[in-house]
Amino acid sequence: MYRAYLKELDTKNRMASSKAASKLKAILFLGTVRENRVGLRVARFMQKQLEKRNYEVEMFDPLEMKFPLLQKPVHFYGPERTGAPEWLQEAEKKIKAADAFVIVSGEYNHSIPPALSNMLDHFPGSIFSYKPSAIVCYSPGIYGGMRAAMALRPLLSEIGTLSVSNIFGIPEVHKALDEEGVPKNDHMEKGAGKLLDQLDWYATAMKNHRNTAGVPQ
Repeated sequence: MYRAYLKELDTKNRMASSKAASKLKAILFLGTVRENRVGLRVARFMQKQLEKRNYEVEMFDPLEMKFPLLQKPVHFYGPERTGAPEWLQEAEKKIKAADAFVIVSGEYNHSIPPALSNMLDHFPGSIFSYKPSAIVCYSPGIYGGMRAAMALRPLLSEIGTLSVSNIFGIPEVHKALDEEGVPKNDHMEKGAGKLLDQLDWYATAMKNHRNTAGVPQ
């Protein structure tokens, strides 16, 4: 019995070690800077959902990171990034190291918030490529920001991070989450779960293939 116990313990330890080694890295892009924004609630909720799945999560918040109105993206500083702001170079490194991206977007005039596209445009599409993305959209109305999500699909595909087929739309977002991102109904975790099931699969598969076969040059 003791040998059986040791064998079981060894198996559990190896599984835990494998899980730690395969931890995925995700960048969560928050796409709103508007006064009294509720997007931060959504971002906090999604960060918690990702962390429950063993993701290492970094949030890019344009209100905190202070992306200027785009004049010179990081790749315009040349291969050595000479003269590029240190914070921008660090942000680029984090995107390069990521395995997946989650885009949390409100809907401004039925389209993408300018702070979101401005933030993404500071980086070359090549560092997003061969990694999946997931769209989380929301609005105070009944459509859940879906028009912004439809505008995001081609943008994300053009920079090389194809979005998974599921979109997590949150209608009447102010009724769905409290200020700390705690859900007020069962729909939130179920909806996030369906989205992240797909993202998990693609992120793991793409990471494995990048590691074994590399990417086209």
